[in-house]
Amino acid sequence: MANEVEAKIRAFIGANLMMGQDATTLSVDDSFLDNGIIDSTGVLELTSFLEDSFGIQVADQEITPANLDSIANLMRFIASKQA
Repeated sequence: MANEVEAKIRAFIGANLMMGQDATTLSVDDSFLDNGIIDSTGVLELTSFLEDSFGIQVADQEITPANLDSIANLMRFIASKQA
């Protein structure tokens, strides 16, 4: 399950936030903000992707780097929302 979640996240990031670049080069802990991968529009796209792909609701107060700033953070956040 975790591998499927990670694969979906990487596919989305590569296609939508890295403009078609290969997201497999990212470490799970690489910061999207620090690496210039995401901006405010990207955060909105990422939030929609999470809601549509994983059947979760992301509240405004949950849109934080602790939840959304790396693949590892996203995987933890998704798991906590689906629990």
